[in-house]
Amino acid sequence: MRIYIEEDYVSMSKKAALIVASQIILNPKSVLGLATGSTPTGMYQELIEMYKSKEVDFSETTTFNLDEYYGLEREHKSSYYTYMMDVFFKYINVQKNQIHILNGKAQNVVTECLAYEELINSVGGIDLQILGIGANGHIGFNEPSKKLNVTTHLVQLTEKTIQDNSRFFDRKEDVPREAISVGIATIMKAKKIVLLASGRNKAEAIMEMTSGYVNTQVPASILQTHSDVTLIIDKEAGVLIESV
Repeated sequence: MRIYIEEDYVSMSKKAALIVASQIILNPKSVLGLATGSTPTGMYQELIEMYKSKEVDFSETTTFNLDEYYGLEREHKSSYYTYMMDVFFKYINVQKNQIHILNGKAQNVVTECLAYEELINSVGGIDLQILGIGANGHIGFNEPSKKLNVTTHLVQLTEKTIQDNSRFFDRKEDVPREAISVGIATIMKAKKIVLLASGRNKAEAIMEMTSGYVNTQVPASILQTHSDVTLIIDKEAGVLIESV
């Protein structure tokens, strides 16, 4: 695991964007696994600027998002579909039919999950997976548990995650209690993984995920067993670990 501790959020975002852009320049047909939330927003903004300056071309790129709230319409202002469109996709030249985001209103969630796995497999898997990390160590919406699901599945969100994500909703009561998430094994099949973390509230999770032990109560800790993981964090998130 390569660890970069950057001075601040802006520096972290720039380094992450450079890695994504390099992946696409080297392989224009790259399959990207994408994350949502506040952490990767800066990275997306950097990539938009790189696209505008013709440094990177997304026209042949395929994307798969990690997760979506279950029960939200795609048009809901707090859905991850809306987030991706408003924050990233509408500003670049990625083809609409190459964008894949789970359907939070799927009538048959099992069928939706199986179809998503089949789509990922049909394109040869994820070349570069971008991850954030929850304060409780979750990746995607794979929450701390005695057991971790290996493939795309329906998740019962923890109270900690609901509380943390309530800032994206008008009221805490509006946060869905369930989500659909790509599973741990699907994440681990990605050829390369980049995990981003910013802020002191992520420091404990970062310390636990880099501790040398795999613990299902800290789902991100399994990334220590992957052959190509890059961790990019700011100083506040890295305050409890040594610089490498």
